[in-house]
Amino acid sequence: MAAVVPWLFWFSGAIVALVTLRRGLSPALPVLVAAVVPAGWWWIQGDAIPLASVLLVTLMAVVLRARMRWSEALLAGMLAAAAMIQFGIFVPAGGAGLLLEQLRQSSAEIDRMLTELARQGFDTEQLATLVIGGVTGLMVSLAAIGCLALARAWQAGLYNPGGFREEFHALRLAPRELLLLILLGVVGMTLGLLSLSMLAWLPLLVAGIALVHGFIGIKGMNGLWLIAFYALLITTWPMILIVLLAAFIDVFVDFRGRLASRGN
Repeated sequence: MAAVVPWLFWFSGAIVALVTLRRGLSPALPVLVAAVVPAGWWWIQGDAIPLASVLLVTLMAVVLRARMRWSEALLAGMLAAAAMIQFGIFVPAGGAGLLLEQLRQSSAEIDRMLTELARQGFDTEQLATLVIGGVTGLMVSLAAIGCLALARAWQAGLYNPGGFREEFHALRLAPRELLLLILLGVVGMTLGLLSLSMLAWLPLLVAGIALVHGFIGIKGMNGLWLIAFYALLITTWPMILIVLLAAFIDVFVDFRGRLASRGN
């Protein structure tokens, strides 16, 4: 029912992820099918986001259940989302040409900008396809991560109170995982698989957010600090870069481990 209602697909995905985390993929198949059928109907109507989000969060839940590492689940989700972008899953029916024409007609400024890009030798339709696919793929990835976090929080609330907080606060990329992300980004730029380069930073960003949560938790700081942090993260690019840099350094320094040892 949640998958039928517009923009409630996240609730449907979280339910599928909860059952998958608790019981495994095979027992969760009836619930997955119940979510995929209405989400598939939305796909036929031209909206691929619900179906892609449900399938992506299910994949991440399977990996998290099997490996018990958030970082590996995030890597699996990133690769799957990049593949969706590369295969054009999120491009509107008829391609990006129709959308570009509508934008030209709606704004003279956009029309001049697109004309100038074309004059400089850029393929505006290919560029629009990449932007539309990349932005939509990023939205789907963030929605799937949010659904997985919600499902894990539900699972912890039912069977292991406080477990999700402890697990998320400890999320940290291993050096080999960071190296893999860098390698994927370089390969994406070299081979023209730009979807890899567009999403390779996402697991590092989530690790940085977990670092901030862990730091505030260890220090026993007021929850208002988290509200301020998310407000800055959503509204300012420099904050995103700071979080990425902090997560990168944390791979080698382990800030939370050092703070916890000092507290003991």
